[in-house]
Amino acid sequence: MSSTAPLFAVYGATGHTGRLVAAELLSRGQAVLLAGRNADALRALAAELGSPDLVRTQTAPLDDPAALRRLAEAADVVIHCAGPFTTTGEPVATAAAEAGTHYIDHAIEPHPVKNLFDTLQATAGRTGAVMIPQMSFYGGLGDLLAAAVAEGMPDADRVTVGYSVTGWRMTKGARNTAELLIGEIDRLTFTEGAHHVGPVEIRNAVFPFPPPVGPRSVIAPFPSGEIVTIPRHIPARTVEAQLTSSTFEEEQIFSSEDATPEERARTDFMVAVQVVGASGGGRNGHLRGHDIWSVGALASVVAATLLTSGNGPSKTGVMSAAEAFPAADFLRRLESLGAFTLHLPG
Repeated sequence: MSSTAPLFAVYGATGHTGRLVAAELLSRGQAVLLAGRNADALRALAAELGSPDLVRTQTAPLDDPAALRRLAEAADVVIHCAGPFTTTGEPVATAAAEAGTHYIDHAIEPHPVKNLFDTLQATAGRTGAVMIPQMSFYGGLGDLLAAAVAEGMPDADRVTVGYSVTGWRMTKGARNTAELLIGEIDRLTFTEGAHHVGPVEIRNAVFPFPPPVGPRSVIAPFPSGEIVTIPRHIPARTVEAQLTSSTFEEEQIFSSEDATPEERARTDFMVAVQVVGASGGGRNGHLRGHDIWSVGALASVVAATLLTSGNGPSKTGVMSAAEAFPAADFLRRLESLGAFTLHLPG
């Protein structure tokens, strides 16, 4: 790890999210280590980004633990952008935890997120690493928004995170992740105060998005990692994520591997949270904006820079976004940077 200016390793740097993360870091004058499996592609990206004083590259294949360990040891924080995390998450995260290097990823899949908590908590706590999975659009924003909405609410019983997304153009990695999740038999859910693994009947429901979106048909449950992280800081008995059914009905979503960055930016979204109390009543909050990819990249960069500037959590180990940072403050910081407009109760 660096003893002077912090060094940010971006794993999967040549993908769409990795490029956005690297560009955001460079716009802040941060030193970036572009990492991944293809040396030629990494060098080409470094040349494209310019800033030779701030950018260097390092090759680290997923099946080379020694190379991944060298990468982690060279950096102050690893931002992992290369999905599907079902296959890529464990080797990169393990290297970071063992090296005592802070770690942030863009995972969405519930099983890999839970695996980090189950397998790396003790290691990260011992080595001094802070590890925050799914600090991205899906997962991270829902976790933070749920914490901000439920703050001070003594009897939160059910938390539902609703995603309304239009214009989503999947990358190859996102499509591979979606195919894995769609075909998954043993799904992870959180009901009656506990996690369960097994077949789940996908149902149609209606989520009460506020205007201008309004109530929409949704896929329920949508397999996102909030079901792992939200119960860590909200004592609810049921946590579920839902996604507008129309998102997967749009023609471009699965046929956009070659979309331009400008085309990928043309997404509109609303993330809304409903927290229902055990005795009735509850609270709602939402955020609304454009370009899910840039918002996710920005969230991970803000988190990473807070960690390296000494403004992270007082403890170490694996934690959710809302465990690592005060949720409402973090969301307002993103709002001030133009990520979205935020509406919290009260």
